[in-house]
Amino acid sequence: MIAGLSIWWQARTRREQGLLLILAALFALVFAWLLVVRPLGDALSSARERHNAAVIALDEARARAVSIRRLERDRPAPLGGPIELAVGQSAAAAGFQLSRLQAEGGGKVDLAIEAARPQALFAWVGEMEKGRGLIVERLVASSNSDRTLSVQLTLRARGR
Repeated sequence: MIAGLSIWWQARTRREQGLLLILAALFALVFAWLLVVRPLGDALSSARERHNAAVIALDEARARAVSIRRLERDRPAPLGGPIELAVGQSAAAAGFQLSRLQAEGGGKVDLAIEAARPQALFAWVGEMEKGRGLIVERLVASSNSDRTLSVQLTLRARGR
């Protein structure tokens, strides 16, 4: 095979040999570009995008940590009784009809509201967080057909 290729090469003129060498060099450059340079460039671009996303996520996490520390530090007055009693009285005062109010261990209370106006509900939840010192651990809200929300909510006392 090599002997046949050598005979074929020697049968070419010097000009043809030069053009074939230039063709092989250009082919090697394009081949190297397509198989080495472009994939490396794409990988580098992807790494930069992932790095930027990680930096943004880190900044957001730090900002959230600062907010959580501030919330934990600025404690409101104690509830003055069981958490389920304080939440039940506050919900009744805000005009919510609770379909479930269940105390859980560790200073938690789980409640459900079948129908609540969104503005009133979130204002009440904000008051429970800021004024009463409770933290929303879980909130699941789904819309009803009458522009109200059906809500399942778990609140816990701060610091627990």
